[in-house]
Amino acid sequence: MIATPAGLCVRCYVRSSRASIPCINPTRVKLRRLLQTQQFQPFAPPAPGSLPKPSPPSTYPRTRKWLRRLLYLSAAAGALYGLDRQLYASSLTRSVRTFWLGVVVAIDYKINFRPHPPLVASIPALHHRNAERLFDLLRTNGGLYLKIGQAIAMQSAILPPEFQKMFSKMFDDAPQNNWKEVEQVIREDFGKSPEEVFGVSFDGRPDKGVMERTARASASVAQVHWARLQDGREVAVKIQKREIASQVGWDLWTFKVTTRIYTWLFDLPLYSLVPYITERLQLETDFVNEADNSERMARLVANEPRLRGKVYIPKVYRELSSKRVMTAEWIEGVRLWDKASLTGKWHGGWRRGSPGCRGEPLDPSNAREMAESVGTDPSREKLKPKRDWWKGADGEGGLGLSLKDVMTTMIDLFSAQMFLWGWVHCDPHPGNIFIRRLPSGKPELVLIDHGLYVHMQPEFRHQYSLFWKSLMTFDNRTISQIIKGWGINDADIFASATLMRPYTGGNNRVSGDIKMGLSGKDQAERAYEMQQKMRKGIKEILGDETDFPQELIFIGRNLRIVQGNNQFLGSPVNRIKITGNWASRALVESPDLSFTEKARNLYRHLLFKLVLFSSDLVFYASKIRQVFGMGGGMEDDMEVHMAKIAKDFGVELNHGVFEG
Repeated sequence: MIATPAGLCVRCYVRSSRASIPCINPTRVKLRRLLQTQQFQPFAPPAPGSLPKPSPPSTYPRTRKWLRRLLYLSAAAGALYGLDRQLYASSLTRSVRTFWLGVVVAIDYKINFRPHPPLVASIPALHHRNAERLFDLLRTNGGLYLKIGQAIAMQSAILPPEFQKMFSKMFDDAPQNNWKEVEQVIREDFGKSPEEVFGVSFDGRPDKGVMERTARASASVAQVHWARLQDGREVAVKIQKREIASQVGWDLWTFKVTTRIYTWLFDLPLYSLVPYITERLQLETDFVNEADNSERMARLVANEPRLRGKVYIPKVYRELSSKRVMTAEWIEGVRLWDKASLTGKWHGGWRRGSPGCRGEPLDPSNAREMAESVGTDPSREKLKPKRDWWKGADGEGGLGLSLKDVMTTMIDLFSAQMFLWGWVHCDPHPGNIFIRRLPSGKPELVLIDHGLYVHMQPEFRHQYSLFWKSLMTFDNRTISQIIKGWGINDADIFASATLMRPYTGGNNRVSGDIKMGLSGKDQAERAYEMQQKMRKGIKEILGDETDFPQELIFIGRNLRIVQGNNQFLGSPVNRIKITGNWASRALVESPDLSFTEKARNLYRHLLFKLVLFSSDLVFYASKIRQVFGMGGGMEDDMEVHMAKIAKDFGVELNHGVFEG
C-alpha cells in the first residue's frame, strides 16, 4: 500500500508528482448547492399576438438616393466630356479649367496679397506660384491661349519678375498636329485631297510635286509645311490647326467673362478694351483676311521709294488658299535672332545675293532625285534641299550684313506703317522677320505672318504723329492736349511708356501722389502700399476709358517688340530719332492733309531736324561707352533709367522678352 501525504489520494499524488503541481482532494472542497424553488415549466415560444409590430428593414434611402445622383452625374459628366472632346475640341473642358484657375488665383491673391501673407512665405513667392499656374494653363489649353500668353509676355515689363521669367518661354514652338488632322482640314476646305490640291505625290511619282508631312514650324494657331509644286515652285503651306475653328468662340467668350469678373473683383479698368482685343484675335484666325493684309502691305511697300527694294512681302497664291489654308512663296533667309549668321563673313561671291532675294526663283531642286528618295522612303520627314552654300565649306559664314542697316530698315518699315499708311503689323517678333542679302551687300527684310493688323483712321494717325513729334521737342502743352482727348490724365507716365525711356515733361501729379505718404514699417509693407496705390494710379491715369483709342493697345505692342529687337541686336541705331523723324515727316507727306497744313508742317519739320541733333548726341555718347565696355548701348541705358523710375513705383522691370 502506497503512503501518500495527508489530504491526497493515490491517483492525485501520482499525477502531481509528475507535473510537480499539487492537487487538492475534491472531497475536502466545500461546495455550495443552489436550489431551484420555482416549478419547472418547459420552454414555449411567445404567442405572435404578444409580440410588437416588426420594424421595416433598413434600406438606407438617403444613401441610395445620393449614390444614384452621383451615378447619374458621373454618367452625364462622362457623356458631356466625350461630346465636348469629339464635337467641340474640348472647348468646354478648357473653359471650365480656366474658370477654376481664375477662382483659385483670385482667392489666393485676396487672402495672401498683404505685407505678411498668412499662407505663403512672401509676396514674390505668391507671384511665382500663380505665374506657374497661369503658364501651365496656357500651355495646356494651347490654341488662342498661347497667343494670349505671348501678348502677356510682350507686356511683361510691367508684371512682377516672377511672371516675366515664366512667360519668356511663351515663344517656344507649340506642339504640331499630326498629318491626319492636317489632311482633314485640307479636305474640308477644298473638297479634295492634298495630292489633288497641290499636285503632289507621296509615293515617289516623278511627274508630281512633293510635300513634307512634318511641319517646319508650329505656332499657336497654325503650322507651316514645305512643298514643291508640280511646276517647280516652292511654297509654304500654312494650315490652321483643326481644333481652332471649334475653340475660338469658346476661348474668346471665356476671356471676356474672366476679364469682366477680374475687372469687378479687383476694381481695374480692363473690360472696356476686351471687345476690340477679341475682334483682332478673331480676325487672326481668318487666313483670307491675312492674305488681304499681306497683299495690301506689298502694294504699300512697292509704292514707297524709301522702302522699295529693302522690304519684301511674300506672294500669296490665292488659288491654293482658303479660310484655313494659306499658300505663299517659300522664304529662304536668316531669322532676326541669329546674330552670328547675320554678321558672319559672306562666302557667296561678289555681287551675288542670298537665295531668293528680290523674289528671284530659288535654285531648282532635282525633282527626279527627290521623287526617288520619297519612293524609297515614304516616311522621310525632311525633303527641302539645303541652300547654305553662302556659309562656306566650314559652315561658319554668314550674310556679312551691318546690324545698323538691318535695324534702320525695320524701324523705317514700322514707322511708315504707323505714321504714313495707318496699317500696322502688330506681331513683328523675331520669328516673323527674315533677313536676306542683296547683291549690293545690303539687307533685305522679309515680313511674314500678316494676320494681326490694326487700322489707324487719318485723324488719329495725325494726332499720333504730332504726339511723337511733341515728345521729341518736349512740347508738353501739345502732349497734354492730345492725351487728354484720349482719356489719359498723366502725360509723363504715358509718354515714358510710349518712348520706352523716362519722360518727365509732365507735371508728375499722379506719380507724386503714388510715391508720397508711404507709412509702412518695413520693405514688405511699403511695397504692398505702393502696389495698392499703383492700382488707383492706373485708374487715375486712364481717366475716361471710353475715350481711350483702342488701337494704342496693339500699337504699343508693336513699339515694344521693335524696341526689344533693337536692344537684342545691341542698340545699333537711334530708334527714338528714326521714329520721331518719320512722325514729323508724315505730317508733311500725308495725302489726307491740305496744302496749307503741309506747308506749315514742312517749316516745323525743318526746325524739328535741328532738335534731333541733341538726340544724336545722347546716342553717340552711349555708343562710345558701349565701345569701351561701359554699357550695352542706348536701349540698355534707357532701360536702366526706366528701371530706376519703375522701382520708385514698386515695379521691377525686365525687358528680356525673347530670352528662352
